[in-house]
Amino acid sequence: MREITYQEAIREAMSQVMREDERVFILGEDIGVYGGAFGVTRGMIEEFGPERVRNTPISEAAIAGAAIGAALTGMRPIMELQFSDFVTIAMDQLVNQAAKIRYMYGGKASVPMVVRAPGGSGTGAAAQHSQSLEAWLAHVPGLKVVQPANAYDAKGLLKAAIDDNNPVIFYEHKLLYSTKADVPEELYSIPLGKADIKREGSDVTLVSTGIMVQKSLTAADVLAKDGIQVEVIDPRTLVPLDIQTIVDSVKRTGRCVVVYEAVKRGGYGAEIASLVAESEAFDFLDAPIIRLGGKEVPIPQSPELERHAVPQVEDIVEAIRNMMQKA
Repeated sequence: MREITYQEAIREAMSQVMREDERVFILGEDIGVYGGAFGVTRGMIEEFGPERVRNTPISEAAIAGAAIGAALTGMRPIMELQFSDFVTIAMDQLVNQAAKIRYMYGGKASVPMVVRAPGGSGTGAAAQHSQSLEAWLAHVPGLKVVQPANAYDAKGLLKAAIDDNNPVIFYEHKLLYSTKADVPEELYSIPLGKADIKREGSDVTLVSTGIMVQKSLTAADVLAKDGIQVEVIDPRTLVPLDIQTIVDSVKRTGRCVVVYEAVKRGGYGAEIASLVAESEAFDFLDAPIIRLGGKEVPIPQSPELERHAVPQVEDIVEAIRNMMQKA
């Protein structure tokens, strides 16, 4: 199987879907000739033209409003945010319109749109361009939230997101764009709401999202040298969440650690920890559940400070070693 980057997998998914379905189009800032802030749509305007790869004014609220209107009239828009941080400007459209229309119209209208949102730290882009705000969106009934951790998942989950008849927020971590994985050339779909066990283990269940999946797998390799077998679970979609796969794993291992890049306080890891504690897995726990999240600071521009603001491999290793020593 050929190996391509996360960025190429997303572009390929969009291109293949657009060849099959004329209702699908992309809109966003500088996505045409420039190819988008991170080059994900590069070359697409040459194939599909400016009607289906539409440059927009610099107004995320207007882009979201246009996408919602198009979706209501039968199109299937893909909206690109330059940075996920700018979702704050489009929040009224997404939270008060896109998320609620299907419910308020009794199912007679739907909003099949995807919001592609490059997020996360690690590029020195500082506090207004490095946030992880997925928990905000996951809190809103009516929105689905996806966080692919590798190129294979990105292509399959994006196909499923485009096919979905609800608004889907598709979080892409910027540091993953250049990472590679085996990805089939043909178009395929990964169901939303199906977690993936990225690595099997018997001592600790490590639930991680987005870029933290890669760090968790590295940490698991380190811990294996100590004889600690870590099971790494990637939910892949925060909404809907496949909690049963996580619960079943915790029942086998007796321990649970949740790792995410967003600020720890009020983060999505708290939701996972609570769901595990409320489930039948509670009686199998040999140690309190641990959450590792970002520090309660705006993301710094300084590379060293930025690194300390979010969990790193050594933080995961230390947390699990401490948990095992106390058990």
